[in-house]
Amino acid sequence: MTQTDSTQTDTRQAGRDVVITGIGIVTSQGVGIAPHRALLTAPVAPEPVVELEKLAPYPVHPLPAIDWSQQIPKRGDQRQMENWQRLGVFTAGLALEDAGLKDDADACGSMDMIVAAGGGERDIKVDSLIVDEALKRNDREQLLNEKLTTELRPTLFLAQLSNLMAGNISIVHKVTGSSRTFMGEEAAGISAVETAFHRIRAGQSTHTLVGGAFSAERADMLLLVEAIGAHSLHRWLPLWSRAEGEGGGMIMGTVGAFLVLESRAHAQARGAQIYARISEIAGDRGLRDEGRMERRLERLLEPAKGEGGETLIFSGASGMVALAEREKAVLDHVLPGAALRAYGGLAGHSLEAQFPLGLALAALALQSGARVPPFDPAETAMAAPASRAVVTTVGHQRGEGVALLVAEAQEA
Repeated sequence: MTQTDSTQTDTRQAGRDVVITGIGIVTSQGVGIAPHRALLTAPVAPEPVVELEKLAPYPVHPLPAIDWSQQIPKRGDQRQMENWQRLGVFTAGLALEDAGLKDDADACGSMDMIVAAGGGERDIKVDSLIVDEALKRNDREQLLNEKLTTELRPTLFLAQLSNLMAGNISIVHKVTGSSRTFMGEEAAGISAVETAFHRIRAGQSTHTLVGGAFSAERADMLLLVEAIGAHSLHRWLPLWSRAEGEGGGMIMGTVGAFLVLESRAHAQARGAQIYARISEIAGDRGLRDEGRMERRLERLLEPAKGEGGETLIFSGASGMVALAEREKAVLDHVLPGAALRAYGGLAGHSLEAQFPLGLALAALALQSGARVPPFDPAETAMAAPASRAVVTTVGHQRGEGVALLVAEAQEA
């Protein structure tokens, strides 16, 4: 290869750098970028917002006050969605607006979309009715058929489809390029962003909307978490301070997190703001016994080793006590001295949305030049703003993911 060919290749590869140009975010801390930038740049982290009574004995980080019509103007569209879909569509709109693409019909029409989503909400009243009636009858198969055909509204089945979030984003925001929906709890969020990243790097996509949403205030979701003994009980504790004997350690949080990812060339051509560059991203899964999880995490963290500058770690630890301890031990070993922030302590654990949320917070922190305050007594203060950020998510049952973000100032 000649020097000219090499230069052209380097230029072409630089043009395919994956950059974050839009952020949509909703947590119990507030709606949009402003409250989250404020918490990242404050001298002291805000108090967590926790609902203790509504779903007692399970504390949750609730949905903040929100005006759905700001991003979903038609009442009919709002009514036919459940909260998890409304939250996803609303947050996707925030990301498009922040990227300056919401009113660009051509850009939205060619934009790819990758969504991480779980299943829709169940009809708790019908579930309870079936259980109560089953105690009185022996023909339970016939009972089930009767109730399914007479008690469930037909639209419930549509509202439960995971890919309806992407469908509603297409309808409301006119994002009509290719569309993919991933299921699979935390791993779905990891794979969604990883897929978007590699498609842009390979030149298969120029701009992609990617993210997920999770509604924590659902009795059926809390039942699933409690079924494996994973939910903390009665009160909130800082994430690294949770201990065995007080529940499983998880406190769920209602979260919407969407990002607009673009190739550098596409972003620069339209004069877009750039929050940060995603340097590396990878996910994996497998058995976790006999040190296997630790070895996987060390391999995933390898690209973050040995670079200069202040490093900030946004850990998406679920709060499950043993897993959190194991992840923290690996992070302390691989990246000693890096500032560690467990964002699930403030926002709660949000399954499919957990990894996108970490990326959104990391990009905001880098772009703001923030000295992010400790979220937990076990965390230490930052000596200087970070030049790069590591985002981790360790699934509460399976799946691990790591991303490395670099401050845009480093690209000059």
